[in-house]
Amino acid sequence: MTHEEYSIAIASLSDVIEKIKRSAHELHDSVNQTYDKVHPYGFHLDMVVDAVYNYGHEVCASESDILPLFFGTYYHDSIEDARLTYNDVMEIALQFMSQDQAFMAAEIAYALTNDKGRTRAERAGEKYYQGIRETPYAPFVKLSDRLANITYSFTHTNEANAHMKTVYSNELPHFLEAINPKSDDSRFSLPQAMIDKIIHFVND
Repeated sequence: MTHEEYSIAIASLSDVIEKIKRSAHELHDSVNQTYDKVHPYGFHLDMVVDAVYNYGHEVCASESDILPLFFGTYYHDSIEDARLTYNDVMEIALQFMSQDQAFMAAEIAYALTNDKGRTRAERAGEKYYQGIRETPYAPFVKLSDRLANITYSFTHTNEANAHMKTVYSNELPHFLEAINPKSDDSRFSLPQAMIDKIIHFVND
């Protein structure tokens, strides 16, 4: 989609997107999840969704994919952190969109759910990244999530963020390779401007 087409479509769907946002915020509030032990978790979700507003036109294939993209982004941590099942996510998504759209949205959330594991490497192993690479829009949402986390960690100073700065820097080459399906299908693409922004943080 062109940037103008995307912006017009978002404006027409703004009421539904706002309802999805409130629903996601309330979900994470209900399990008392916070971000950096300071912010309600919705703070992080909004940072991730900022990338969907700013770069989504580069990946979105059609207007009918906009709601699944926003929903999948707002709910990307819902299974992993907010105790939902895949069927729960589908049921909620169906309140806002069609069956086919809800399936796409739920698949994004499922793809971004870490595997079971004792360590960070086990939770985000090859099977996890394969699922992201094979799911429409999941590479973009994962990149949006990483951009949000890196932006925060590199601009806030405490022990946890200092640690994550090192983790994200060390992971970056493997991470970018692991989420890249190398596909000509825009739904699997990774906007270069986002990658450049991440690299700037890491190398600055």
